[in-house]
Amino acid sequence: MNLSVNLVADAEPVAAAQALPIAQTLLAGFNKHYRLFRASSAAAKERFEQGDWQAVQQAVRERIHFYDDRVAETVARLHSEIRAETLADAVWRQAKLYYIGLLTNHDQPELAETFFNSVICRILHRTYFHNDFIFVRPAISTEYIESDPPAYRCYYLRESNWRDALRQIFRDFAWRRAFADLERDVECLRRAVLECFPDPPAREDNFQIQVLSSAFYRNKAAYVIGKVVNGASEYPFTVPVLHDGEGRLHLDTILLDTINIGRLFSLSRAYFMVDMPVPANTVQFLRSLMPSKPRAEIYSMLGLGKQGKTSFYRGLMSHLHHSADQFVVAPGIRGLVMLVFTLPSYPYVFKAIKDRFGSTKEVDHATVRRKYQLVKQVDRVGRMADTLEFSQVALPKNRFAPELIDELQREIPSLLEEDGADLIVRHLYIERRMEPLNLYLERAVRAGRADLVEQAVIEYGNAIRELAIANIFPGDLLWKNFGVTRYGRVVFYDYDEIEYMTDCNFRRIPPPPNEEAELSGEPWYSVGRNDIFPEEFASFLLGTPQIRAPFLKHHADLLDAGFWRQAQQEIRNGAVRDFFPYSESLRFCNRYPAACAP
Repeated sequence: MNLSVNLVADAEPVAAAQALPIAQTLLAGFNKHYRLFRASSAAAKERFEQGDWQAVQQAVRERIHFYDDRVAETVARLHSEIRAETLADAVWRQAKLYYIGLLTNHDQPELAETFFNSVICRILHRTYFHNDFIFVRPAISTEYIESDPPAYRCYYLRESNWRDALRQIFRDFAWRRAFADLERDVECLRRAVLECFPDPPAREDNFQIQVLSSAFYRNKAAYVIGKVVNGASEYPFTVPVLHDGEGRLHLDTILLDTINIGRLFSLSRAYFMVDMPVPANTVQFLRSLMPSKPRAEIYSMLGLGKQGKTSFYRGLMSHLHHSADQFVVAPGIRGLVMLVFTLPSYPYVFKAIKDRFGSTKEVDHATVRRKYQLVKQVDRVGRMADTLEFSQVALPKNRFAPELIDELQREIPSLLEEDGADLIVRHLYIERRMEPLNLYLERAVRAGRADLVEQAVIEYGNAIRELAIANIFPGDLLWKNFGVTRYGRVVFYDYDEIEYMTDCNFRRIPPPPNEEAELSGEPWYSVGRNDIFPEEFASFLLGTPQIRAPFLKHHADLLDAGFWRQAQQEIRNGAVRDFFPYSESLRFCNRYPAACAP
C-alpha cells in the first residue's frame, strides 16, 4: 500500500479527501519550480560556451524570482480551486502527512518540504508555524538518495597514465569550445601540485580523483570541483576554466586548500549555476571539501536561497537551545535607517528597518527593501554581503538584553509583537558579522599599525572600484558602512542608498563666481537628485592624517569625476570585466609566464 495512504488510513474520509488534492497541488507547484530552476542552471553550460556574458547576468537576475513566482502561483491555486482559507485544521495536518508520502522517492525532498512551508505560511496564521502544520524539522532523509547518473565521476590513476586521466577530466565536460593548449595546462597543474606537495604521500591501493559531474558556472568562469582520494586521506581542489582572448578555453589555476575554495563560496559573491538532479548529493560532496562551511551557505551559493534560509533558521534555533548569552545592540555607530543587533556567540547580525529615519535620509521602507532585493540580483563581485530576509521571526524574549528591548520598542515598534514567551520581529535581515571598517581603522591607528591602516584603505578603495565596474555605486561611502572579513577583505553592507552607476550623474564642482560665494556655507551651483561630486568625498573620509596619506597614495582618482565617468562608459559599452575570486598571483599566466607564453 502507498505510504501516503497508510499515514492517513485512520483519517476522517471527508478531511482525507480534501487533504490529498492539497498535497498534490503543492508538489506539482514545487516540481514546476525545480524543473524551471534546473533548466536555467543547465543552460549555463551553453551560455559559457557561447561567451554570452550579458545573458549570464540576465539569467542570474531571472532565476532569483523563480521560487517566489511558483509559491504565489500555488497559493492562488489553493485559494481558487480548494478554498484553502475555509479548511479545518485537521485537513492541513493530513495534507502534510500525504505530502510526506508523496516525497518518499523524490529526488529533492528537502527542497520540497521548504516549498510546502513557504506556501502554508502564506495561507495560515503564524500561530500554526509548528511541527503539526509545517516542516520545522525535516521528515525525509536525504542521506542515501543517489542520482542517476552519479553526482561525481571517478578517475583511477596509474603511474603511466596520469596525464591521460587529467586530460580526460576536462574533456568529459564536453564543452563546445576547443582548449588553446590542454597539454600545457595539464603540465601547469602538475607543477602547481608538486609545489604544494613537494613530498607527496605514497599511493594507497584506493587512489582516485572524484570530480563533480556538473561544472559550477559563475560570471565568465566554469569551475571544476573535486578531490583526490588516497586511502583514508582526501585533498580538495578546484580548477577555474576561462576563455582566452581568442575565444578558446584554458585552465587558469588550481586551488588546493580549503580557505581558497571556501572563498569561492563566499556569500559576498554571485550564486553559482549548477545542474543538480539531486542537490543533497552536491551539498554532501562540497561539505567533504569544506567541513567548516555551514550547510545553509552552501545551499544559498548553489542558488537555493530558500533552502539556505531553512537550514540557517534550524541552526539558529539549535544554537539558542545550546547557549545562554543574550542578544545585544551591535557595536559601532548607530545607523539612521537600520537597527542592528547581534548574539555574541553567533557569527551573524540581525537588521531591522527603523520606523523613522534620520533627517538626512530620503528613502522609505519600500525603497530600502527594493535596494536589498537589488543586491541579490547583481554581481556582488566579492564586495557586498548577501542577506537572508525573514518574516515573522519568533525569538525567545528572555534572550534579549533589557537595553536592546528598549531600543527595539523605541525604533521599530511597528515590527514588534509579543506572543507568550516569544518576541516576534515581522521583518528582519540577517548577515554574516564583520568588524565595522571604522572600528578596525581606529584600532589600527591607536596601535600605530600603519601597515594595517594602509592595507585596509587599499582594500576599501578596491572595493569601491570593483563595485563601480559591476555597475553599483554604494551611495554612502562612510567607513562605518563597510566591514572587514576574517580574511581581511573589505565588504560593503549598508544598502539603503545604493544606485546603479548608470543612474548617477558624476560632476566636478564648478569654480565659484566670486570670493563671497566661495566663503559662504551654501553651494553656488545647482544640485540634482542623482548628482554626485566625488571631490566632496575627501571632506568626510579623510579627516584622519594616518588614513588620508594612504588613500591619496593609492586612490586619489576616486576623488575625480573622470574615474566615475569612465567606469560608466565601460558599462554602457557592454564590457563585462573579469573578477577573480582568488589572488592573481595564483594564475598560471603569472606563476609560469614562460610556459604560458604564446
